[in-house]
Amino acid sequence: MHNYLNKKEQTLVMKLAFSSNAYTNFSLIDSIVDTAKIGYKGIEIMCDRPHAFPLPLDPQKIIEIKNELTNNNIQISNLNAFTLFGICDTYHPSWIEENSDCRKIRIVHTIECIKLANQLGAKNISIEPGGPMRNPNSREKYLNIFIEGIREVLPIAEKYKVKILVEPEPGLLLENSNDFIEFIKNFDSEYIGLNFDIGHFVCVNEDPSQLVFDLENYIHHFHLADIKNRIHNHLIPGLGSINFKKVINSIKEIGFDGFITVELYPYKDNPSQASSKSFKYLNEILRIN
Repeated sequence: MHNYLNKKEQTLVMKLAFSSNAYTNFSLIDSIVDTAKIGYKGIEIMCDRPHAFPLPLDPQKIIEIKNELTNNNIQISNLNAFTLFGICDTYHPSWIEENSDCRKIRIVHTIECIKLANQLGAKNISIEPGGPMRNPNSREKYLNIFIEGIREVLPIAEKYKVKILVEPEPGLLLENSNDFIEFIKNFDSEYIGLNFDIGHFVCVNEDPSQLVFDLENYIHHFHLADIKNRIHNHLIPGLGSINFKKVINSIKEIGFDGFITVELYPYKDNPSQASSKSFKYLNEILRIN
């Protein structure tokens, strides 16, 4: 649970971060320096190549990352453990592969990400919501496989006190709020929760400004990008149709005290420009609300 405030005492405590997955043409160190220079208080680290793919990660690189974070006065908002380009692609191996050995690869990667989060002092990691279904008619089977996979890694998350945040996405096993609720009811742990991707919920025709209240007990981190015509394509805030003033007001109303991470991986050719434009746009909204 977050430190929700009485409305009369409420002050703005949310913080902006930027995801390093827009900087895949640059080193992680470069992305940390640039993100801090623009003014963000946090950075989300991509736990994949070319940034922090944990095999596990070289101890010297961990020291280097921690030193760079300290030198630039920036925190880790989240470790993004969603993609697996270091092995295959965005979604594969997924949590719901037919082959158990393939599923094991995803489980091992997630465990290494949890350990890395502990070493770096990160509070949470975000993961894919099961994965793509080969046969949509077998959804219940896939859901049970995903639940069993989470049950395998959850004790490690509890041991290291790192939260596993599931991120619903259009077209995957869990793509909307109802899917997430159906999934989360199978667990009784403070170390499993929700990575609330504002744009993803818009894509599946849900209102994120209302869902913030419906799902507030599960939210530990936000992803933010704009969306146009409900098409799943991450845009710089202000270039799509999301009413961010309304969504941010809802986030403020529940007194969320964590990070909102801007995630703009399609802008890898000029991540600094996308990051700067986003920061300016969002800070204008934060000042006028």
